[in-house]
Amino acid sequence: MRDHRENSLESRRENRLDGSETDGAGMRRRLFILSNLAIFMIGLGFAVRANIAADLQGDIFNLLDLTRSAAMVGEVIGATFIGFALTLLFGSALLDRVGMRAMLLFAAVGYLTGSVMVIAAALIDESWTAYWLVYGGLLLTGLGWGAVEAGTNPLVAAVYPEEKTHRLNILHAWWPAGIVAGGLLGLALDALSMPWELNLLLLFVPAGVLAALVWTADFPVTERVAAGIGYSEMFREIGRSPGFLVWFFCMMLTATSELAPGQWVDLALSNVVGMQGIILLVYVSGLMFVMRHFAGPIAERVSPVGLLWFSSLFAAIGLYGLSVVDSPLPAFAAATVWGIGVCYMYPTMLSSVSERYPRGGAFFLGLMGFAGGLAVQFVLPVIGGVFDSVKLEAAGGADALAAMSGEELAEVMRVASATSFRAVALVPIFLLPVFGVIWWLDRRRGGYRPVRLGGENVTETVS
Repeated sequence: MRDHRENSLESRRENRLDGSETDGAGMRRRLFILSNLAIFMIGLGFAVRANIAADLQGDIFNLLDLTRSAAMVGEVIGATFIGFALTLLFGSALLDRVGMRAMLLFAAVGYLTGSVMVIAAALIDESWTAYWLVYGGLLLTGLGWGAVEAGTNPLVAAVYPEEKTHRLNILHAWWPAGIVAGGLLGLALDALSMPWELNLLLLFVPAGVLAALVWTADFPVTERVAAGIGYSEMFREIGRSPGFLVWFFCMMLTATSELAPGQWVDLALSNVVGMQGIILLVYVSGLMFVMRHFAGPIAERVSPVGLLWFSSLFAAIGLYGLSVVDSPLPAFAAATVWGIGVCYMYPTMLSSVSERYPRGGAFFLGLMGFAGGLAVQFVLPVIGGVFDSVKLEAAGGADALAAMSGEELAEVMRVASATSFRAVALVPIFLLPVFGVIWWLDRRRGGYRPVRLGGENVTETVS
């Protein structure tokens, strides 16, 4: 009875997608466009962080502690993933209580305020206050990032329940679109010798537009609420679905394969191939934007889990290639393989869980994002630590490193960068046997069949 009252309250608080067929289709398009803009904003933020990583290290962290500056970059960027994970964990669980509108408005405010804090850190004198301003600012943008994921993924699943893999891949195509825009604008600012802090001002435009659109939009209830499945039943689904834990673990590895190298690429590859790594990130992101629009037809042919198996294989090959390249052309080739590999991972993991465990609702989708954010938060400082350890060893100690310059210093940085990429290349290899077994079990049971919620009836499927 209590769950019924909660669902009725939520139904009154959030507007339904009802009315005429034409109005319903128009509202769905508007909500989808709004969701795409939100994902574009967080992709833009990802590119901005990649653009400024080296500047944070050079202008702030080198002055505080030269021997740990790369690890400090990993720590503050990792804070973004802490915020991402925390909002997804708690925000997704509370989404049906606070509503999609409040969640997305919080995201816009987080990006605006967090950007201001990082800019403020660059304007004050050298001190640990600057470090904590950067840390806090990126943590706040991470909270906004998580709020976008917590709101948009269940929103798209609710308005397109029959096309989850296809629509979620298109939705997350706007993540690399934001990276392309942010990367190109960052390159333009650099070419014009503009202050790196201007990168952060780029986030003000989509955040402001998003807030305006969200304020005036009508939002549906989530798929779980629409099916009459109670709030407490959503939480109990974890105990009834042990197979979800396998997907939770896999999400930690798939997110690490995509997001950790992407956030590190500018700092590392600039040292490896003698070019700005953000150029490679822009190229790969453009590739991903196009490819994600074709995820639906591909998944229909090989199944979503088959798509994830091939993705893991290409990701491992591409990451290893990035660790051994020493010139631009091979770097583009390796980045292409890596981009093909990680392209479908994140949205297909979300759609697979939503289709296999729809009773878990927004909470399960949030847990998946939480797994990814938590994993990357730990991985980025580790990559930075590997980088610092190798650079000190290659230089012969901290004093020798401080005295180096020119080609000698560049060689030390090249060795450290390559080693840090090689460590990440092992991650997607562990996914191959897991996805292989799930794929095989699906085929033995007659193929992949998603669960469909309809009132109290649920179609059987593999778990």
